[in-house]
Amino acid sequence: MTDTAPTAIPPTSQVTLADGRVEIAPGSPQPSGPYANQDLLPVPVEKRTWTTYNFSALWVGMAHNTATWTLASGLIAVGMDWKQAVFTIALANLIVLVPMLLTGHAGPKYGIPFPVFARASFGVRGANLPAVVRALVACGWFGIQTWIGGEAIYFLAGKLIGDDWANASKIGGYAWTMWLSFAIFWAIQIAIIYRGMETIRRFENWAAPFVLVGAFVMLWWMSSKAGGVGPLFDQPSKLGWGGDFWKLFWPSLMGMIGFWSTLSLNIPDFTRYGKSQKAQTWGQALGLPTTMTLFAFLSVLVTSGSQAVYGEPVWDPVQLAAKTDNVAGLLYALVTVLVATLSVNIAANLVSPAFDFSNVAPRKVSFRAGALITAVLAVLIFPWKLYSDPQGYIFTWLGLVGGLLGTVAGILIADYWLLRRTRLDLTDLYRSGGRYWYEGGWNWRAVVAFLVGGVLAIGGASFKPLFDGTPIPALSSLADYGWAVGLGTSLVLYLALMLLTGKKPAATA
Repeated sequence: MTDTAPTAIPPTSQVTLADGRVEIAPGSPQPSGPYANQDLLPVPVEKRTWTTYNFSALWVGMAHNTATWTLASGLIAVGMDWKQAVFTIALANLIVLVPMLLTGHAGPKYGIPFPVFARASFGVRGANLPAVVRALVACGWFGIQTWIGGEAIYFLAGKLIGDDWANASKIGGYAWTMWLSFAIFWAIQIAIIYRGMETIRRFENWAAPFVLVGAFVMLWWMSSKAGGVGPLFDQPSKLGWGGDFWKLFWPSLMGMIGFWSTLSLNIPDFTRYGKSQKAQTWGQALGLPTTMTLFAFLSVLVTSGSQAVYGEPVWDPVQLAAKTDNVAGLLYALVTVLVATLSVNIAANLVSPAFDFSNVAPRKVSFRAGALITAVLAVLIFPWKLYSDPQGYIFTWLGLVGGLLGTVAGILIADYWLLRRTRLDLTDLYRSGGRYWYEGGWNWRAVVAFLVGGVLAIGGASFKPLFDGTPIPALSSLADYGWAVGLGTSLVLYLALMLLTGKKPAATA
């Protein structure tokens, strides 16, 4: 079979080191032209310095955040007990770790970010499709997390300033001081991201343990209010372990997977700084499933305790912290929320779309400009509406996101592991006319696989509260398994189209 490139392919200008990492050969010019800029170029080997601890700390910082808390506590709010919620989240994170490690492999090996990695399968121009989809999802997440951080500032300032702040006149259903808090937190994040990736790495290193201690303090406080840890474990499931539970379990599992399906795509944005494959593999394996499960455990116990103390589960930790009369305790809790939200939002929801938007127009949009575009779009998505309801938050938002992004993961894994056997040509990823140019810069086979997988994954899903009903009722039986359907369909279809149309890649030097 033939390769995807034109007949004449210039010799590669990359070298493979003894440890398997690849970089542009010394003395060779760096890729240039309309599809390259300084932020998208491969990270030189000497600057790939992140260790196992750095990756573990990154995951602790990203997993220990308010959205993760509400993810777990939201399962309590819809009827699960603590055992069911922790089981669902633990299993979901073990599953999503697999594509995370598979796509993350290209980072330390080639030093490239996600949108450049996607060029191998979607085409140099076509990679903008998954990049923009991923970026828009990140905009939604950035907005949700920024709203949570704004809430923490609002309650914190209310305790310090008093009723004039807390009961200010309302605009659009919220006090104008809440909108001001939202804007302040928005600006803080932009200031941090403008200092670059090394600042983010240092911030994650100290934020991770700080947030974990804060979660244990919340647990201690709630257990003391409930009269011990016993009531935290005693809150019964409203579902049992029969049909009612399993009916809720599958969409919940897909929602939990959907929570990190974003990072399972753009994890090369971070692993490209990895010192070795071992560093990213062990760092992620130790950091993701363990910390997510522990934090979920703490979250569901505290939420169960709130049900015992207040008669109903309080799933929002900011609202829960605001119930304390101890000013010092409240300040500590809300500062913890702020640090946690900064940690995940910058790492997970600004870094990726900054690279993604830069990939759309590399000569005009830098990493910092991409971050600013993300922050502006995040406000226009109205995140306060997405976050207002746990039902819509878990099943609509996360389910739809997971289904769509699962299709991209399937294509990336099929192309990189099954077709190319992890071999890429760095120079061709940045130029027209090379092996990743396909037809006019687009690989229509990847686009078809993405569209078919996406329709099957979310076509039968409920779009409430966006609108009533489902787009394609005949596909409703697949809706509860959206991420798995999207990934499996796109993987098989992409492989079939590439092989049947004679586009199996040749070995790369």
